[in-house]
Amino acid sequence: MRVMISGGGTGGHIYPALALIKRLQERQLLDAVMYVGTPKGLESRIVPAAGIPFETIELQGFRRRLTWDNVHTVTLFIQAVRRAKQMVRDFKPDIVIGTGGYVSSAIVYAAARAHVPTMIHEQNSIAGVTNKFLAHYVDKILIAFPDAAGQFKHQQQKIALVGNPRAQEVAGLQPNDRLSEFALSPDRSTVLVFGGSRGAAPINNAVIEAVPDFAGQSYQVLFVTGNAHYEAVTAKLAAIKVPGNVKVVPYIDNMPAILPDITLLVGRAGATSIAEITALGIPSILVPSPYVTHNHQTKNAQSMASTGAAVLLPESDLTGKSLLNAITVIMGDDDRQKKMHTATLALGHPQASDDIIAIMQDLIH
Repeated sequence: MRVMISGGGTGGHIYPALALIKRLQERQLLDAVMYVGTPKGLESRIVPAAGIPFETIELQGFRRRLTWDNVHTVTLFIQAVRRAKQMVRDFKPDIVIGTGGYVSSAIVYAAARAHVPTMIHEQNSIAGVTNKFLAHYVDKILIAFPDAAGQFKHQQQKIALVGNPRAQEVAGLQPNDRLSEFALSPDRSTVLVFGGSRGAAPINNAVIEAVPDFAGQSYQVLFVTGNAHYEAVTAKLAAIKVPGNVKVVPYIDNMPAILPDITLLVGRAGATSIAEITALGIPSILVPSPYVTHNHQTKNAQSMASTGAAVLLPESDLTGKSLLNAITVIMGDDDRQKKMHTATLALGHPQASDDIIAIMQDLIH
């Protein structure tokens, strides 16, 4: 099939698209693919690096209040739709998919108006502005969280709960010895602290405060600071005796590969992270970022915590002591770990990409 896909702005919109493309390639179902993004967005670096044909549209998001910028945005949108229509005519896709971010609005809208089969994928519990707009025009609305269905009240017949394509990428991974690369034991229970690709200063500060108390614990800690925070963190830790069961690194390439060896994850509640941990059944302590649109990470974390799959620790309550207490309670209770593992797996969608592909095939045929 010929697939046109668009999503950008954040990794949470881009990586699900790449995971779906990868699965289509693995199943030899892809005749041609075109990824449409913005020239300055994160996707402009990530997608070409993955070897996927990439085209651009000049577009920007709407402000959340009335400004002259929005007048310019409307003009850009009209121009972008005009270019998108030409791209659709030239590429002749069998289906067009939007994975979020304002860039997908023009290409998916243009395809829908041209009567090309279309779908959108919403990764979070709270739908983004672009997907709410496109929901009126597309043939299918794919969601990763059951709670997201309520965001599309007038399009219920279009909704399918499929999970996140990133889940299928990690679902088959097995424990390995990657922990030894960080001078940690593959045979010891491990807590991974990871504040996202850029890191998170509040999480880092709480860990720094808790580091002395990790000494003598039965578990080991892999602390990923984020490249931007690494120097500041190591400078603060220089005044503290870091125990041997704690390893501090700026970043981990191919993070999913290490996840099967993790006993407990401490981190943000972004859609991609949750897709990965639910696919593998990793218990988690989630510290949602309060700085994201519509506070959607809190809603994501609440969906996890309500089933016993995760512990929700608001950033406003995050200290070294509260983090240490939360870790100690879980790591000291094997029965709770097993229950969290089971609850987390129950929320996962390890066949997400294949389920999406089946829907794509139905729409095309």
